Amino acid sequence: MAEGSGEVSLAEVETSFRKFAVHGDTKATGKEMNGKNFLKLCKDSKVIDGKNVTSTDVDIVFSKVKAKTARIITFEQFTQAMSELASKRFKGKSQEEAVQLLYGLIAGKEPANIGVTKVAKAAAVDRLTDSSKYTGAHKERFDGSGKGKGRAGREDIPDTSGYVSAYKGQDTFDEKVKE
Repeated sequence: MAEGSGEVSLAEVETSFRKFAVHGDTKATGKEMNGKNFLKLCKDSKVIDGKNVTSTDVDIVFSKVKAKTARIITFEQFTQAMSELASKRFKGKSQEEAVQLLYGLIAGKEPANIGVTKVAKAAAVDRLTDSSKYTGAHKERFDGSGKGKGRAGREDIPDTSGYVSAYKGQDTFDEKVKE
């Protein structure tokens, strides 16, 4: 039933707590966790089993242990929440045994990125980004291999040499004068 069994140190659980606390929040320090990350921790470590513990139960326990106006919990409040969830998750076990089993589920876990939106790779996208099929002015922006030319492909850079465009005898004046 439970993946973890035996004695689990509180340090391992705290490491997982810190990893989930900073997940998705650039300003988080890892000392406090919000409700969204608490729910993610419970889902990813399979504390939520769908029968005994649901996401609603997790939200209710989070609301119980946090301060009245706060939106976050500390690690001490987290351990209180886990002891409340342990008795629900592992019915028929003693409180200490249930807490240890729950810590066994949490220890060593990290936030998973399963189900995250991926880049669409469809035939339509390939067709639209194939530079060999470009026409008109857009075709001029890429070389034969499909690599962009950069600024030279975007702008008409004027010839400031002083010669008329398409003049084939450029830089030959000095040779003609010496003769």
